[in-house]
Amino acid sequence: MKKTALAIVMAVCAAGWSASAEPRVVCLGGALTECVFALGAGAQVVAVDDSSSFPAQAASLPRVGYYRMVSAEGVLSLKPDLVLASVEAGPPQALAQIERAGVRVVRISGDASVTGCVARVRAVGAALDRIEAAEALAAQIESELADFRPSPPDGILVRVLFVFARGAGTLNVAGSGTAAAEMIRLSGGVNAVDAYSGYRPLTAEAVVQAAPDVVLLTSSGLVGIGGEDALWVMPGLKATPAAAAKRAVAMDDLLLLGFGPRLPEAVKILNQLLYP
Repeated sequence: MKKTALAIVMAVCAAGWSASAEPRVVCLGGALTECVFALGAGAQVVAVDDSSSFPAQAASLPRVGYYRMVSAEGVLSLKPDLVLASVEAGPPQALAQIERAGVRVVRISGDASVTGCVARVRAVGAALDRIEAAEALAAQIESELADFRPSPPDGILVRVLFVFARGAGTLNVAGSGTAAAEMIRLSGGVNAVDAYSGYRPLTAEAVVQAAPDVVLLTSSGLVGIGGEDALWVMPGLKATPAAAAKRAVAMDDLLLLGFGPRLPEAVKILNQLLYP
């Protein structure tokens, strides 16, 4: 009888240990959060950063602030076993404090490219010990994008100007080497600005010279400047082919610029917006 009782106790303990063996995860970066859920580990996530707007389950989780400005105390209060952090996450002192508390912090890179996207998926899979699922997802992403060959209906590539807006007073234009430029290329468009890399403030002269056929923004950026009507009265923009045709398109911020596992979907959506 005693042996039977002991066996039951040991079985219950073993079951409890197995259930708790999966780490409690905090995600610092929207694309990383998407990867975790896409790999079937969403139930392990106990908190996310403010950029993690997808999927819906993630949007309802506790928040630890924007991933570049997290509080170590806020993260530690959630008792995570693992923090998945974008390489841009910080401040460094906060992540170091989290590590000193005994929490495993995995910093994950992945540039704005197809290669960077699949590398991010694989890195998250390795951190979660879901390597097989990550390999399958990475292969699916690569296959879908390889099969997608955008071709303009009339053979003329659309010139696209990406305006990064954080309110009407802070407008920047994407040059080469940016996530926006790569998305435009993957979707079959041409970035209207290639004289510089990175982002620079919008100027009337530069916009007129770029002569975009379409202005691209994030959804939150378009709302932040006051909508399309406010866009077309901005310096330089009203003198562009895009303004003449009233062609402005917007996409969800994370979907457009995140380079997460939804990248094939994002590319196809943008292609449809550029070539309706």
